[in-house]
Amino acid sequence: MNIKKLLFLFVAASVITVSCTDQDDNLFSVPADLEVQDFVWKGLNLWYFWQAEVTDLADSKLDNSGDYISFLSSYPNPADLFEHLRHPDDRFSVIVSDYDELQASQQGNSDSNGVDARYIFLNSGSSEVIGYVRYIVPNSDADGKDIRRGDIIYGVNGQSLFFNSETDNNLNLLDPTNTTYNLADLTVTNGVRSITPNGRNIDLTKTNITENPVHIASTIDVGPKKVGYLMYNQFISTFDTQLNGAFATFQAEGVTELVLDFRYNPGGFVSSAIALGSMATGQFDGQLFTKFRYNNKIQPQLTDAQENRYFVNALSTGAAINSLGLTKVYVITTGSTASASELVINSLEPYIDVVQVGTTSRGKNEASVSLYDSPSWTFSDSQLNPNHKWAMQPLISRLENSAGFSNYTDGLTPDINIAEDLTNLGVLGDETEPLLAAALNSIANAGRPLNINPMKIVPIDAITDTKLRTITADRMYIDLKVGDNDDALQNHKLIIPQE
Repeated sequence: MNIKKLLFLFVAASVITVSCTDQDDNLFSVPADLEVQDFVWKGLNLWYFWQAEVTDLADSKLDNSGDYISFLSSYPNPADLFEHLRHPDDRFSVIVSDYDELQASQQGNSDSNGVDARYIFLNSGSSEVIGYVRYIVPNSDADGKDIRRGDIIYGVNGQSLFFNSETDNNLNLLDPTNTTYNLADLTVTNGVRSITPNGRNIDLTKTNITENPVHIASTIDVGPKKVGYLMYNQFISTFDTQLNGAFATFQAEGVTELVLDFRYNPGGFVSSAIALGSMATGQFDGQLFTKFRYNNKIQPQLTDAQENRYFVNALSTGAAINSLGLTKVYVITTGSTASASELVINSLEPYIDVVQVGTTSRGKNEASVSLYDSPSWTFSDSQLNPNHKWAMQPLISRLENSAGFSNYTDGLTPDINIAEDLTNLGVLGDETEPLLAAALNSIANAGRPLNINPMKIVPIDAITDTKLRTITADRMYIDLKVGDNDDALQNHKLIIPQE
């Protein structure tokens, strides 16, 4: 079945009445109460990276209208159908019933009290959970209150936190608009953690905020070397101008070394990742940054220019990129470093020396796209279905660098292995903060390793964190645009821009 026919089927699905018009050509509509399920199946059938490996996504599913409608009917909740069609290797695809929330989250806009925390088991084998504050979002409700990096959260509204399984836990206590975080002091004896409530109870209210991902941009003198330090917490395209501004400052101050701190960065837009990689370098304009690998329906339709992404010298606004021309960068990573953050590391490595400091990254080498119930799958389509607000964010592509490497589903391993220490998190951006100090030591000593006593490190094994509890979490996005003027793609009206 060709893609043009599938798109025709998708348009036909908007017809409310049931009719079987042409079984030979698989042209039929579905009942109105199954239009969301129909959107889910057809979107995944066309776009999903693992489409050929999921039996119930086979094109033959459309051979018989009655069987197809019966199949959709067996999943009254579209989310259940989506989960049924997910490949076992898929850790990151998501479906939402309200695309407004999805769009807001992608732009860094969400309801938040401003406490970015990571939640861990108090000890191995225990179901008791504590959270430790990683940072406070500026201009949030928490900003200015008596809560800061390193504080230990043991309860919410007077209830201790626990986690037995994904379905048996009380982390939903973190969800309401108004909460009180109960804090405790942490003691570690022979590697065993214990907490003592300290009487600090912080009342917090979630408000709608947009977090600037450029959390810290500063310069540090290391002997005769000028080091630029950038803590960047999400790849958000609407903040590319601010990111470029940080690099303009680095340029003006004569930065010759760069530390990119991605330790809490879950990913975001590929276009921003390319921009950042181009800012760190600049000498590779027009050369291959990353290559997209799609399923066997999409891949053959793409031209070289649509399949590949290149280093750039300007933002989408037309503003010139402020680049440093570096041949070496340091990147700080943890298990929270994912997606577009890993893309930057992997894409730069064939060109320059990338020194990874910290712990192994999350291991997300796939990109996703927002699909909406419209003929072009986009939100801006004039024929967007007005009857519901469901949308999907499925994985549709695997990304490889210019050397053809993409196999990092287990994460990217550091060159300098040092974990965050729960008893000594330090101040972000301060030269003595352990992970930054390790990078600066390597810079000062021409790459000689830092002597680290592993007995001083208190392992932090995470259950989840504030960012992972959002819709967008650790996902990497590519923009989808459609048009009628591209001859090579006119059969399915698909244009993937190089932005």
